[in-house]
Amino acid sequence: MPRPKQERKIDSPPLMQGFKPFGIPRNALESVILQYDEYEAIRLLDYDGLNQEQASERMNVSRPTLTRIYENARRTIAKALIEGKMIMIEGGNVQFNKMWFRCRKCHKLIDGMENHVKCSDCKNFSVDELIPINK
Repeated sequence: MPRPKQERKIDSPPLMQGFKPFGIPRNALESVILQYDEYEAIRLLDYDGLNQEQASERMNVSRPTLTRIYENARRTIAKALIEGKMIMIEGGNVQFNKMWFRCRKCHKLIDGMENHVKCSDCKNFSVDELIPINK
């Protein structure tokens, strides 16, 4: 029996829930799933410019595991670009650094229920309108 996967540490979820190709209605698209740990590997290596050793320490995984996560992320993104598929960012065996929520009305990312204030986008002040970002 294989060893259980260790949770990958993620600083924060992405601001968006995914991407879709321009000019194609959402209901006409197939989607691919980019997991949170794959998103984090892309963010740390390509956006923040960390080397693999630094990124693996931040995510609490080994360097070879980070390489596998990164390769899967690149394949998923390439498939979406080449085949014109929507990318949904969700799921995976991850642990966020704190509780994150997304407002159901304006879809803004909120780092804790106490930090959701009335905004011009949603005009919402109700805690029950927040959905937790989970695995």
